[in-house]
Amino acid sequence: MSQALLRSRSQVPGGRGPVWLRVTPLAVRIASVAVGIVVWELFGRSLRSAIFTYPSAIARAFFDLVHNGELQFYLSSSIVVLGLGLALAIAVGIPIGILMGRMAAVEHVLDPYINALYATPLVAVIPLVVLWLGFQVKAKAALVFLFCVFPILLNTYQGVKNTDARLVEVARSFCSAEWRLWRDLVLPSAVPFILAGIRLAIGRGLVGMVVAEFYTSISGLGYMIVQYANTFRMDRLFVPIVVLMILGVGLTGVLRALERRIAPWLHAAHEE
Repeated sequence: MSQALLRSRSQVPGGRGPVWLRVTPLAVRIASVAVGIVVWELFGRSLRSAIFTYPSAIARAFFDLVHNGELQFYLSSSIVVLGLGLALAIAVGIPIGILMGRMAAVEHVLDPYINALYATPLVAVIPLVVLWLGFQVKAKAALVFLFCVFPILLNTYQGVKNTDARLVEVARSFCSAEWRLWRDLVLPSAVPFILAGIRLAIGRGLVGMVVAEFYTSISGLGYMIVQYANTFRMDRLFVPIVVLMILGVGLTGVLRALERRIAPWLHAAHEE
C-alpha cells in the first residue's frame, strides 16, 4: 500500500510521467532555443571564418544598424509592401473563394485560370510585372499579392465546400435566406480554413517581398541582404534575415490570437 502511494506521488497527475518532467511547452521551447544559440556561438567562434558568423556578432551589428537608422528605414519600406500586398490578397481571395464554393458557375469559369496561375512559378512573372508596373512600391505590392492570394483563395474555397451539407439542409428547411446562410453557417464553418490560408500567405508573402526587392528598386530588407552578401559582411547580412524570421513568427502569433477571439469554439474543441 505504501509503495503504491509513493509511486502515485512520483507521477504527474493523469499518469503522464515523473514530477521532474512537468515542464510547460513554453519552457521547453525557450530551453531549446537557448541551447541552439549557445551551440551556434561556440561553433562560430571556433570556426574563425570570414563567411560565417555567430549570435553575439549579429547582436552587435543589429544595434549598429538600429543606431544609425538604417534598419528602421529599410524595414518600414518592407512592411508597407507586405501590408499592401497581404491586405489586397485577403480582400480579393476571401470573396472569390466564397463565390467559387457557393456558385458552380463561378467555379467553372475561374477554375482554369486559378489552377494555371497557381501552377506557374511566380518568379518567372517578375520581369513581366516590373515591365508593366515599374520598379517602385506598386510592382512590389503586386508581386506580394500574387504570392499571397492563392493560399487564401483556395483555402477559403475548400472551407466553403466542406460546409456540412446536413446543416445546410436544416437551414433551408427553415427557409433561411441565402445571405443569412452565408453569414450564420458558411462563413463560420470556413473560418478555420480561411485563417489557415492567411497563415500560409504570411510565409509566402515574406518570400515574395524579399524576391521582389531583389529585382526591383533599391529598398527594403531584400536590398540589405544583397548589399551585405556582396560585401561579405556576414554579421550584418544575418540582421535582416533574423528580422524577417521574427516578423513571420510575430504575424503568425497575432493571427493565432485573432483566431482565439473570433473562433473560440475551435480551441474549446481541441481542449476537450
